[in-house]
Amino acid sequence: MKKVLILVIILVLFEACSTVPITGRKRVNLVSDAQVLPTSFAQYKGFLAENKLSTNREMTNQIKEVGKNISQAVDRFMRANNMVAEADSYRWEFNLVEDKTINAWCMPGGKVVFYTGIMPICDNLNGVAAVMGHEVAHAFAKHGQERMTSSYGQQIGGLLVTLGTSKEDSQTKQIWNTAFGVGSGLTMLKFSRIHEQEADRLGLVFMLMAGYDGIEAAEVWVRMSKNSGGSSTPQILSTHPSNAARIQDLKSYLPTAKMYAKKYNQAQSQFKK
Repeated sequence: MKKVLILVIILVLFEACSTVPITGRKRVNLVSDAQVLPTSFAQYKGFLAENKLSTNREMTNQIKEVGKNISQAVDRFMRANNMVAEADSYRWEFNLVEDKTINAWCMPGGKVVFYTGIMPICDNLNGVAAVMGHEVAHAFAKHGQERMTSSYGQQIGGLLVTLGTSKEDSQTKQIWNTAFGVGSGLTMLKFSRIHEQEADRLGLVFMLMAGYDGIEAAEVWVRMSKNSGGSSTPQILSTHPSNAARIQDLKSYLPTAKMYAKKYNQAQSQFKK
């Protein structure tokens, strides 16, 4: 029974394996767009109904303009690379919410929110593009769906530990369950940091494709670091890379991102609307 279950799991994971465009990272995603997007769109609508949109017309227009430019660049990329069905599934929307929290996020399917608290960190139009590119990249790479898949994996892992220790004494079972809980927790944190770095890099490519200055991507995190006073959670215990690590990685990746952006823009010129 155990061997059959393990074989079935391996086959399912193999079928669900795909590659993130541009970065080439292998991913496992068991959650389809048909499963997640209707819920995502409904939750976004509910969030907007319960939160106050900013009345600052200038900042709101910045969010909507940059969001439109970057999402159109991503849309052209997808259509030029045989991702038409995926491109058609997005319902891009960009809103600025009145909230002092320094945050922005994007739900599966392209539903983006910026909080007014992050606007001083963005500082300028290119800074807005850096944050926007990062958030759009999360949706593009389907990180939300992948995290849902990972939670399923944790449940399966827990089941396998239970099955594997079914004949052991209670103390041995407790040791294995504790080890699995700690190990899977740290693995999930590392997995999240991988998503954040990937979104940083993809976002840098996307903002360059849309015509913005990629140098500002690292500067956003310089300002973020100054705002936090240099304090941060140890990276191994955090869902995000450290500010210093992000700054260095974005600076190092900029030449590669420029190469990709130039290459993709040349190939996609026929798809411009």
